[in-house]
Parts: sequence; C-alpha cells; structure tokens
Amino acid sequence: MRNKRAHVWISGRVQGVFFRAFTRDTAIQLGVTGWARNLSDGRVEAVFEGDAGTIERMLQWCHQGSPMSRVDTVEVLEEEYAGDFESFRITH
Repeated sequence: MRNKRAHVWISGRVQGVFFRAFTRDTAIQLGVTGWARNLSDGRVEAVFEGDAGTIERMLQWCHQGSPMSRVDTVEVLEEEYAGDFESFRITH
C-alpha cells in the first residue's frame, strides 16, 4: 500500500477535552506517525503519516474525536509523504 500524509485542522469543542491525548493514543495504536497541537483560535492541527488505509482510519477517528469533544469540521490537506516522523507526539 502506498504511504500518505494528511495535514488536518479540527474545529469544534476540541481543546480542554483531551482531544490531543486521544489523538496520540489512537495514532500510536494504528501505527500512524506525526504530531498534534492546539491552535490559538481553538482548533487542533495535526499531521499524520502512514499507509493510505491507516491514514483514512485516522481521519475517520478525527470526525468522532475524544469522548468529551464535539467535532464540527475536519479540514484535510493531502501533502507529499515525507517520512519525517519516527513516532506520534503532542507539540505546543
């Protein structure tokens, strides 16, 4: 399967509800690498890298989010796969 990179912006109630921690845990469970961070406008931004099928599952999870979150929109920009990451981490 081919590798894929997705740059995403998630809006709704996604800060203060452990969204990034659940994103990290889900990414690690699926074998996705990249990062997630809070933005000052209330959104969460993330970059995911992995095989195409796994990235699609990660994006599906983003539409659900963590148990206490409410996801309104998920914007996805497909980027060139770069293999930049060895793991998934939360950044600031």
